[in-house]
Amino acid sequence: MTIREIISYLESVAPPAYQESYDNAGLIIGDQDAAITSALITLDVTESVIDEAIETKCELIIAHHPILFKGIKRLNGNSYVERCIIKAIKNDIAIYAAHTNLDSITGGVNTKICEKIGLTNLGILAPAKEQLVKLVTFIPEDHLGKVRDALFEAGAGEIGKYDKCSFSSQGTGTFRGGEESNPYLGVPGEFHFEKEARFETIFPKYLKNKIINALLKTHPYEEVAYDIYPLENSFQEVGAGMIGELPGAEHEIDFLTRLLDIFECKSIRHTYLLGRQIKKVAVCGGSGSFLLPAAITAGADIFVTSDIKYHEFFEAEEKIIVADIGHYESEQFTKELFYEILIKKFPNFALRLSEVKTNPVLYLCQR
Repeated sequence: MTIREIISYLESVAPPAYQESYDNAGLIIGDQDAAITSALITLDVTESVIDEAIETKCELIIAHHPILFKGIKRLNGNSYVERCIIKAIKNDIAIYAAHTNLDSITGGVNTKICEKIGLTNLGILAPAKEQLVKLVTFIPEDHLGKVRDALFEAGAGEIGKYDKCSFSSQGTGTFRGGEESNPYLGVPGEFHFEKEARFETIFPKYLKNKIINALLKTHPYEEVAYDIYPLENSFQEVGAGMIGELPGAEHEIDFLTRLLDIFECKSIRHTYLLGRQIKKVAVCGGSGSFLLPAAITAGADIFVTSDIKYHEFFEAEEKIIVADIGHYESEQFTKELFYEILIKKFPNFALRLSEVKTNPVLYLCQR
């Protein structure tokens, strides 16, 4: 097994194109072509996690939070980040992170949170925009099926719970090849009419090169005509946060108490209770205050997230309950998610869940 094989599969599930602009997901330390026998899965990379990787002979650390967010001008061990990098390099340990790209996908971090709470009818809370494009091309009728199937295989035509979505209409194309042309149909120098299908489909824009390669490989024409249009449609399968429903309504206190147990919280900071049942629940692992307006608009009874600032609690305006369960607490099951994703693809590869509890926040409770 090589690091490249692991990364390639993880990035087919959580494409780096879906990470936020501030993020640094990807292979942070290491050689993609290095052979490995085991990987250690963690939420954060700390010195203790590096030591655990050394002790357990794991050549790759797979983390949710990147060890590097900002540029480093010196590596002299003056911070825990620098010490982690130095120790990892000295011990030939690679470090890979899937962060906001893993947050953004259906089936990612927020889906795992919903699963733990027991939510159904899941959907993205704030679907991503400007992530889809439309391909329009013109294909001779006898090649329509072959080209269409190749484009679908490359990832085109997926809309929500449907795939192989497209539209085609019949028409007549015209062309005249030059003296040095080698047309599939017609004769060089002669004006030619051909029955063609106008074929339309959509795809995520990060797949553009793969889609165009599939088109050019299977289309019979020497010069292939196609257009790509940006779309304003929301991408319902990708975006920030999630929203779902409980199988049955729960009392506010009962629901918050259940959150304490599920996420092993020492405490939950929350807004005033509103004296109503909890049915629709919005969630966002990690820092989710930016999604509070979306949660209110979606009609959620409660928004479960973390890192809410004092003044942001006021923004609930008694329209919704905001529950801050803690950053680590909200994302702790990401290790489990990584394991589930990878073990299905690589059932014989050695994966270990880190036993280091990396939460830097401790609580002193009143007696």
